[in-house]
Amino acid sequence: MPHDHVAGRVLLVGAGPGPADMMTVRAMRAVQGAQALLYDALVGPEILDLAPAACIRIQTGKRAGRTSMAQDTINRLMLRLARRGLTVVRLKGGDPSIFGRVGEESAFLNSRGVPVEIVPGVTTACAAAAQFDFPLTHRGLARRVVFATATLTAGRLVSDWDGAADPETTLAIYMGGAAAEQIRDRLIAAGRSPSTPVAVIESVGSPRARILAGSLDGLAALAARTGGGPVMIVVGEVTALAADTFAQESPDILHVLRA
Repeated sequence: MPHDHVAGRVLLVGAGPGPADMMTVRAMRAVQGAQALLYDALVGPEILDLAPAACIRIQTGKRAGRTSMAQDTINRLMLRLARRGLTVVRLKGGDPSIFGRVGEESAFLNSRGVPVEIVPGVTTACAAAAQFDFPLTHRGLARRVVFATATLTAGRLVSDWDGAADPETTLAIYMGGAAAEQIRDRLIAAGRSPSTPVAVIESVGSPRARILAGSLDGLAALAARTGGGPVMIVVGEVTALAADTFAQESPDILHVLRA
């Protein structure tokens, strides 16, 4: 069956970790040229304000642990808007290729004849490391980085991170706050030392961002002290470089980023 005529297109765009000045120039231009904007819950007003006044704006509400628009609904909405001849921007926090379902959305649209462009963004793990002055790799400490998500099914962690037991691996865990206890237990069982430095970083990229640093055996207690913002957990020796910097200011190593 031939595809319907398509005059529009869809751009799958990474908004970065939050601030507009951490977007790529290409991402900013995409938002400025959008005729329809489908944006995730973590995309802030500073970025949304870049869109033209006449742009159709639809919040898709994709945020872990909260009610959100079904992925099938998002797919069909993008398709319908593109078939109306509109330039559609699907705006995602961070980088769309890292846990952003960009593969699913691109495949759905391509199979229906809709032109798709992917615009990368700064992913949260990189932004967190930069914001709190520690590297993700470092000679003699970390020779690889693993990006993972913490997925719970019936209260159990389903991700397999056995490869992350290597002491020279930095493990960056997205959406991991609610699973901190299971993450700790799984990594220690896999062979990671309980004394491995960890950092729990809340609201990466914003002026309210803060880091709680400690060791793997205390991960659950650190996560319990967060204030409800999105959480990135980083496990590895490199996080001690951030902890050393901030420990000089506060004995519990809880810090609000200086403006």
